[in-house]
Amino acid sequence: MLELRPDCEACGRDLPPDSPDALICSFECTFCRACDLPACPNCGGDLQPRPIRPEAVRSQFPASTVRRFKG
Repeated sequence: MLELRPDCEACGRDLPPDSPDALICSFECTFCRACDLPACPNCGGDLQPRPIRPEAVRSQFPASTVRRFKG
């Protein structure tokens, strides 16, 4: 199951679990569309839109609260 990390690792922007602006690589590194990265700066992998977990199951399977902003 995806962690659904709460922030962009590049700029620190909040990315709630239903954000259409979240992008992830195969290692779940998480970035926002506004950072306009061509690839994951950590692994060089392709960035894809992060799936949105349905609200109905988020209480049972919550998103991560661990922030990864490297600022």
